[in-house]
Amino acid sequence: MKVHIQDLRFQTIIGILDFERITPQEVIINLELEYNYENEFINYADVSALIKSSILTQEFLLIEDALLYLQVSLKKEFQEINTLTLKITKPSILPDCKVSVSLFKDFNS
Repeated sequence: MKVHIQDLRFQTIIGILDFERITPQEVIINLELEYNYENEFINYADVSALIKSSILTQEFLLIEDALLYLQVSLKKEFQEINTLTLKITKPSILPDCKVSVSLFKDFNS
């Protein structure tokens, strides 16, 4: 089975620039995870809540660090995950584009 979470949006402190450490900015998170469904399911509401609370409480400097933290946290909480794709987008950090960083992890390899 695959779980997709698309365009999870909220305001948070993330970034290394001075103003990013003071003023929350919008982030958009997209996730795809694959797991073996065998009478137990992964609740997408719980996945969304874990992602949001992690990003809000940690106030990461780099998107890359946020992605690595989420990878570990999600696998720890949902051990059934086989593969995970995460993308964090900062839609308004640059005036003429959206900036994203993504991560793919295959826990079986």
